[in-house]
Amino acid sequence: MHGGSRRICLFWSAGVGWNLFSGIFKANIAATQAFRAICSNLFQVQMEASCPFILVLNSGADNSLTNPCLFIGKFVFRMQQIHFIAITHRSFRLEEIGKFHLSDDRRGETLLRLKATSGVIELFYLSTCNRVEFLVVTPAPVDRAFAESFFSCLLDDESTAKDAAQRCELYSDAEALRHIFNVAASLDSIVVGEREIITQVRNAYEECTRLGITSDTIRLVVQKAIETAKTVYTQTAIARNPVSVVSLAYRKLRALHVPLDAKFLLVGSGSTNTAMARYLKKHGYQHFVVFNRTLAHAEKLATELDGIAFPLDLLGKYTSGFDVIVTCTGAETAVITPEIYNSLVGSDTARKVVIDLAVPNDLDPAVLTAWDVNLIAVNNLQDIALDNLREREGELAACNEIIDKSINSFRQEFRERQVELAMSEVPKKVKEIRETAMNAVFAKEISQLDESSKEVLDRVLNYVEKKYISVPMKMAKEILTDIPNSNGKH
Repeated sequence: MHGGSRRICLFWSAGVGWNLFSGIFKANIAATQAFRAICSNLFQVQMEASCPFILVLNSGADNSLTNPCLFIGKFVFRMQQIHFIAITHRSFRLEEIGKFHLSDDRRGETLLRLKATSGVIELFYLSTCNRVEFLVVTPAPVDRAFAESFFSCLLDDESTAKDAAQRCELYSDAEALRHIFNVAASLDSIVVGEREIITQVRNAYEECTRLGITSDTIRLVVQKAIETAKTVYTQTAIARNPVSVVSLAYRKLRALHVPLDAKFLLVGSGSTNTAMARYLKKHGYQHFVVFNRTLAHAEKLATELDGIAFPLDLLGKYTSGFDVIVTCTGAETAVITPEIYNSLVGSDTARKVVIDLAVPNDLDPAVLTAWDVNLIAVNNLQDIALDNLREREGELAACNEIIDKSINSFRQEFRERQVELAMSEVPKKVKEIRETAMNAVFAKEISQLDESSKEVLDRVLNYVEKKYISVPMKMAKEILTDIPNSNGKH
């Protein structure tokens, strides 16, 4: 709308059913300010002076309007409830990021407690080799104070929570969308163009959904992020000749001229170590021993590699020697301690290679001071990653254009979804009205009709019912289409 006009939708349920009216409200400055004040108080959002609004009113049984403004802002402003709290490689060392990683055995319990104690409506948790991120849906403003309270619910260490709150990255509204679209498309990764991240985002969402800590908003956001990432990968050359942390680690290993008959110990059989093992086998390595907490998982990978498998608690008792350790577990503390490494290496004084792709690191730093070890870890792959970024910089503009379009399309899709949710009771109410009319109000008259007349009446009521449900939805969506985005575009 233009010229100071504001379009207002009034929805109410009276004794005869649901009614939808749309009109033009010529609001003066005082009235507009009053409505915006109500919105801010009810939904804890900041309303820009140029933004239009939609007003929904409910009525009581006596047709008097009740709960005015109950749905104000639900259509247009709810997107301001989307926030990201990010711990990434830009502001934290990788060993610091590891403090926020949740191990497999306690992740579910911790996330359920975090959602309950932090008061957020929805929660999504993503952990990779260079980031730990939380997508939260909450009407509260997410600022440094909120972040400190949030981390205090997550961590036992108050000083770490305070420090993290000051250093973490915070994103809200459109910038939160841009952030997760960048993450899913690998534009925010250490290794730009690597495709593993899209799978990590999907798997993280599926786990959070199984826990019951996500709902409709996060579903829409993650769905759009994956869709956008796929568009970036297919319509640009950002992922041409794709690389990954695994492929970069292999480049480092190859530069060390490790012979093909080298003995590999694989500690952990998750997706990263599985990818690394397949990469090694593809390039001719063939001697593998796999250790994992769940023996069945270790046996599955060992079978694929023609290797052997052991449970992780036997790692310190393995004495058959090794040349290279590849480790990536979800443990929160070091898995390869000096005591375990001493048992593994025995009297062998030859220099060994350890590829540690875990965050936090699986290798205890004390091992590096006591033994001759060539360490390949995520943090020392960054020089190669920078070369990779320079090769792909020319594609970033095209990627950003795709992401801009996705943000704008998401706004409209999100608004339409809010209409659907707000009007989800309409079909139920219409059916209730129909049943009341046929079985109570007009029951006597209908009973006097012949079967043919009843069939015609039933078809007429079915037609009216469908139209009564679809027309208000269509009108509401048309209204939202007429509302400009915050950047002034329709």
